[in-house]
Amino acid sequence: MSQLQTVLNGQTLQLIPLQPEHWPALMQAASDPLIWTLHPEPERYKPNVFRPVFDGGLTSGGAYLICDRQSGEVLGTSRYYEFDAAQQEVAIGYTFLVRSRWGGATNTELKHLMLTHAFSFVNTVWFHVGEYNLRSRRAVEKLGAIYTHTDITSPTGVARATVFYRLDRTTWLAQQQA
Repeated sequence: MSQLQTVLNGQTLQLIPLQPEHWPALMQAASDPLIWTLHPEPERYKPNVFRPVFDGGLTSGGAYLICDRQSGEVLGTSRYYEFDAAQQEVAIGYTFLVRSRWGGATNTELKHLMLTHAFSFVNTVWFHVGEYNLRSRRAVEKLGAIYTHTDITSPTGVARATVFYRLDRTTWLAQQQA
């Protein structure tokens, strides 16, 4: 699984493999309740609710700390998960950004870095989004991901409707050349 986690450098972002010592800075970034208002778990700003997400990221072997490349400021996290080498698939998710980075180029750069890296070893990337998280749904649709289905999942123990989107390497590469 080491191919899932390597330092990824963009124009303004650096994605660093998540480590236990990142907890204080990432918890500080996650502590804004307004980040989570559309999320299926709106209390994720609380340390006892966010801690299992952080620990799951460490265990996944595919989680990143998102930092501003110039200042080093912690901006959030994202991860690869459900890697299936046989099917050449991986999911990208558990992403959040501090509100100061909403509506700008940060999420686009983040997804570009992660998708470019993922498509070096898989053919399909999945996104799993809470049914009512319209901001995240619009963001993955902008990437060219296609809705496939909705299912009830419980990734952190809370059952919820999750919307599944699929993005194939050929679609991604065609968009990058356009």
